[in-house]
Amino acid sequence: MGPWCPRLAGDLKHGKWTYCVDLAPEEGKRRTRRRGGFATRAEATREMKAVLNGELCGVYEDRRSTVASFLRQWLTVKKEELAPNTYAGYEACVERDLIPAFGHYRLPDLRPKHIERWIAAQRKAKRGKVTVYRIVSTLRNALNAAVRAWGLRYNPAKHSVPTRPRAEERTCWTPEEAATFLRHGAEHYADQLTDLFEVMLGTGMRRGEVLALHWSDVHLMDRKLYVRWTLAAIDNGKIHLREPKTEASRAWISLSPRVMTALHRQAAIQMNAHPDGRLEGLVFARPGGTPLRPQWVLDQLRKRTAEIDLPKIGLHDLRHTAASIMIAEGIPIAIVSKTLRHSTLAITINLYGHLLKDSADQAVVALAAALDREDTEVAGPASSSVDHPFSRAA
Repeated sequence: MGPWCPRLAGDLKHGKWTYCVDLAPEEGKRRTRRRGGFATRAEATREMKAVLNGELCGVYEDRRSTVASFLRQWLTVKKEELAPNTYAGYEACVERDLIPAFGHYRLPDLRPKHIERWIAAQRKAKRGKVTVYRIVSTLRNALNAAVRAWGLRYNPAKHSVPTRPRAEERTCWTPEEAATFLRHGAEHYADQLTDLFEVMLGTGMRRGEVLALHWSDVHLMDRKLYVRWTLAAIDNGKIHLREPKTEASRAWISLSPRVMTALHRQAAIQMNAHPDGRLEGLVFARPGGTPLRPQWVLDQLRKRTAEIDLPKIGLHDLRHTAASIMIAEGIPIAIVSKTLRHSTLAITINLYGHLLKDSADQAVVALAAALDREDTEVAGPASSSVDHPFSRAA
């Protein structure tokens, strides 16, 4: 019955309040904003004033929007932009931590003190520093989107994000340990994982890149391969094949004789197994042609590592091992960066700068030698003494 309900005149608690206001025209068209469902006139009036104030300031804070509803809406938008594994990480932060902690607040009512209080509680509970950093960073990113959309005046998490924890130094094998591992695989297994680990250590390819490598991107005659795809597993469940995240990652990689031997061996095995003797699909795959599970590959790496009592490492540490061996062999850091396909040289230096101690020693010794050489050339033989124009006699 709307406003014509006869009970409205006699029962002040009956019905809901609605506000209606004319806003600034857009493209010559009049805009009327009408919102209802408010329990009291004061609540409707307060919301109408917020709308009018938002028109003047350019920021409209919807007081009916909760942090929970906003975060889920933000996730819906981000799902189209992010890689599946990145989105899964955001979703876990939102559903597992952010909504239980802050979801009940109205979006405009969230304050820095609420976030600081939660961080203090997590520290008291001995929660991991990296985990807390990622959760609050996710909240800051989401609220930044609200500020950019003129839905918030300021970001309450802007200054609440803890200092980013320093990454732990990764374990890298020495050339002797890496060679021992590859030799153990060749002598005791001689399977496709032996060749897969050879390719990873011989090229510095990432885990997802080598698991997504297709024969169509391997050019054995040219001793090159092209990185076109990467593979990601979410919670070790669904497998996703996508393009690499950065433009620098999509590049050609040169192949050493050892890597060529491993790929030729895999090519021969697959050509013999194929009815038409063709190479197609993934280079490293399960019998049905589906991708290998990253977790299974990691389990096999650790199993073989334990058999010969080598330091325990992860799949990505094989890439770091390749980089450390190149640097130890005196390869210029710029060439190492290009081989690893980092987007900038700064990334390589930040990751492997601690491995350049010997290069730093060589640099300062060469600098000192150059200065000493110039000093010798300028000084020459000792010059004869010349009487000073001002002398003193006894």
